[in-house]
Amino acid sequence: MVVNRSELTANLTKFYDFGGKAALYVGAGGGQLLGPASGVIKLVAIDSDAKSLKGFRSEAKTKWAGIPVQFVPRSFESVLVRADVVYFEFCLHEMPNPIKALGHAHSLAPDIVVMDHLPQSEWIFYGAEETQVLRSYNAVESFGIRRREAYRTEQRFKDYQELATRLSEAGEESLQRSLRLKGAKDIKIQMDYGLFLL
Repeated sequence: MVVNRSELTANLTKFYDFGGKAALYVGAGGGQLLGPASGVIKLVAIDSDAKSLKGFRSEAKTKWAGIPVQFVPRSFESVLVRADVVYFEFCLHEMPNPIKALGHAHSLAPDIVVMDHLPQSEWIFYGAEETQVLRSYNAVESFGIRRREAYRTEQRFKDYQELATRLSEAGEESLQRSLRLKGAKDIKIQMDYGLFLL
């Protein structure tokens, strides 16, 4: 994400106190937003994309020194490790069955924290993810929300080429939608996201 990551991290750690807790970090990728400063005492980094965990794994040797970090390069549904909290980082909307994923999370930990896009976000239009985001949002709503916060930030790109490169991962529909910005410089696209405690 081409966003202010420190802003997202600050919002996450203000929203939920990870201090002294063992956490399952779902969609961990490169370990973007949940860091050792959060106070977690044990971390299980889970991502179905094994390649995306590589950078996190090498960084953990120094950045996470003294805190046990386990790497699980497989789907969340196959994980049976118990913890204090399951944290989904911008990944619930990518899961084929968000309700099932939340139910599995509930069987592993008393707290579930979801950080994900909101349906009204302009950014999900450009990512062509409206259906997936609405599906995961409805799953969260139906699960029983104890607390929620909504935030707004921006995805920023120096020019259209940088945006197109980023959206190339999202598919043809996404690239077609981005053509309206062709030739633009200093592009800012509104990104609405929410934090939910279940």
